[in-house]
Amino acid sequence: MTKTFTCIYHFLVLSWYIFLNFYISQHGKSKEKSKIFGNGGRWKYLTLLNLLKNKPGFQILILAFTSLKFWQLLQAIFYGVSCLDDVLKRIKGRKDIKFLTAFRDLLFTTLAFPVSAFVFLAFWTLFLYNRELVYPKVLDGIFPVWLNHAMHTSILPLSLAEVILRPHHYPSKKTGLSLLAAGSLAYISRVLWIYSETGTWVYPVFAKFSPLGLAAFFILSHIFSASLYLLGEKLNHWKWGDMMQPQKKRK
Repeated sequence: MTKTFTCIYHFLVLSWYIFLNFYISQHGKSKEKSKIFGNGGRWKYLTLLNLLKNKPGFQILILAFTSLKFWQLLQAIFYGVSCLDDVLKRIKGRKDIKFLTAFRDLLFTTLAFPVSAFVFLAFWTLFLYNRELVYPKVLDGIFPVWLNHAMHTSILPLSLAEVILRPHHYPSKKTGLSLLAAGSLAYISRVLWIYSETGTWVYPVFAKFSPLGLAAFFILSHIFSASLYLLGEKLNHWKWGDMMQPQKKRK
């Protein structure tokens, strides 16, 4: 693909994520919703059901509004960095922004691609098995169907398009998997902290597990994410060969 097309693509996708974040944020502007989300609820995916037992309607609203998840922000950051990289390359040339390009590739290879693939596969697997575990049917009457697909479906095709449009430097397996593990650990720690503070799980499915079962679920989820990271590396190699691979010191 031409550099101009890639630049336009990144700009359009960045605009899409900005619009998506803005669209969802508007739902928290009413007085009562502002109270609900005043503590950053929609960013935490925090239901606060224990505080709103007498307001079941708001319980559903919170669950819906807080579905703006971390990976939506992550994707917006990645495409923002990509747009900046595209623009600066046209102005300064490749060598002058080497650090930015390296950061862009590290962000995509270790987080953006494996997270988007995991979200797509995990969400739709659970949704098809029992949607009440991740996205209750009652939400269909509150939010348009396209919003659900915007958050959980389009992320994977957009990431696959990025693989096709340009090659990416992958770090050593040790570095890449370590960064992915750090990201997974940070997210799990956040989930456990929210539960300890509120007594509510960020996803209904977590309540189905015993402590041991939950630990096994987290471990298996990380292993699956690591497999998706390796898949992304294989796809990058399949499309671009060795042109963007590190030297043979890879481990």
